[in-house]
Amino acid sequence: MNNFIYADNAATTKISPEVFEAMTPYLTEFYGNTSSLYKIGRENHKVKEEARRKIAELIGASAMEIFFTSGGSESDNWALKGTMRRLAAQGKKHMITSAIEHHAILHSAKTLEKEGFEVTYLPVDEKGRVSVESVKDAIRPDTGLVSIMFANNEVGTIQPVAEIGAVCREAGVLFHTDAVQAAGSVVIDVKAQNIDMLSISAHKFHGPKGIGVFYCKRGLFPANLIDGGAQERGHRAGTENLAYIVGMAKAFEIACAELEEKNARISAMRDKIQEGLLDIADSKVNGDPDNRLPGNLNMSFAGVDGQSLIFDMDLAGIAVSSGSACASGSMDPSHVLLALGIPYHMAHGSLRISLGKYNTEEEVDRIISTVKEVVSNLRNGN
Repeated sequence: MNNFIYADNAATTKISPEVFEAMTPYLTEFYGNTSSLYKIGRENHKVKEEARRKIAELIGASAMEIFFTSGGSESDNWALKGTMRRLAAQGKKHMITSAIEHHAILHSAKTLEKEGFEVTYLPVDEKGRVSVESVKDAIRPDTGLVSIMFANNEVGTIQPVAEIGAVCREAGVLFHTDAVQAAGSVVIDVKAQNIDMLSISAHKFHGPKGIGVFYCKRGLFPANLIDGGAQERGHRAGTENLAYIVGMAKAFEIACAELEEKNARISAMRDKIQEGLLDIADSKVNGDPDNRLPGNLNMSFAGVDGQSLIFDMDLAGIAVSSGSACASGSMDPSHVLLALGIPYHMAHGSLRISLGKYNTEEEVDRIISTVKEVVSNLRNGN
C-alpha cells in the first residue's frame, strides 16, 4: 500500500486522525445510550446535543432543525418521500428535480411516481447547470417540492442554489438540496441560500460512514420515514450512534475551518492534472470548468472503455472511478454525462479523478503519467 494513490474522494474519504481520536471514547468507554436516564446516558445526551449545535452553527441553522440519519441516502429519501406524502393531503402532488441527481433522489422520485405523484425532471446545459428559469417555469399550483443538488457528484458542477431557492420561496414551494458532495467543500448558509431542507453525509469530508444529517427548517414536518422509538424528537427512530455523531461534528468543523486553504491547494493540483491530460488526443473535460468543486476532474477519452481504464489504473496502484461509485456496477455510461449531451462513445470512456486533503504534488505527477500510459495502451489494444 506504500505506492497506492487514492484519488476517488468523491466516493468516500478516509477518517482523519483527529476525528478517529474524538470518536474513540464513545466506542470504548462512554458507550451509554443517550436516551437512558442514568448518569452516563445523561452525559452522552449532552455530548450529542453539543454536536447537533455545532453542525447547525456551521450551516447557519438552529440545533432543533438538525436531525441525525444514517447518511445522505436516508436524508434524501426522507426529504422527498416524507415531504410529498405529507403535502398530498393539500393537493400538492407534483415535485421537480433534475436529470443529473444522485440515485437516492432519482429512485425516491420514481417511488413517488408509483404512488401517484407526478415528477418533472429538468434538463441541464452542456456544463451540467440547471437553469433558474427552467425551475420557475416548471412550478405549478400543485407543486409541493423542488429538489436540486448543491453540487454534482460526477462532474462537480455547482448549481445556483440560492437563486433556485429564491424562486421557490417566492412561489411558496419548498426547496431541498442534496449537499452531500458540497458539504465541507463550499460555504453553506441555509438562511442566506433559501434552503428549506438539506442532506449531508459525514464520509465525504473525512468523517465516518453511516452517519448523516437532515436539515429541516423549523415548522416543516415531513412524514416519518422510520418508525419505532421517540429518538430525534419523535421524528427518526433508532438508538443514536453517538460515536459517529461526534465524529461527524468534528470532521465538519475541521473541513469548514480548512476550507479556503484546502480548496486553493486542491484546485491547483486538479488544474495541473487537467492540463497534463488534455495533451492526450481526443480528450475533453466534462462539466463546468469554472464553477465546480475544487477536487473534481471528470474527463472523457475517445476510443477507451471506461471500466478497462479504471481496472488498468487500479493495477498501476491508483484508485479512480468512472461515473458514480453507487452505479459503478453498471456497464452503461453515466446518466449524468448523457444528460450533458456528451456522445455515447465519449461518455463510455469517462474518468473521474477526485482529490482530497491527503493527496500530494508527487501523486499528481504520477496520476498524469499513468493515465497517459494507460490510455495509450488501451487504444493500441494492449
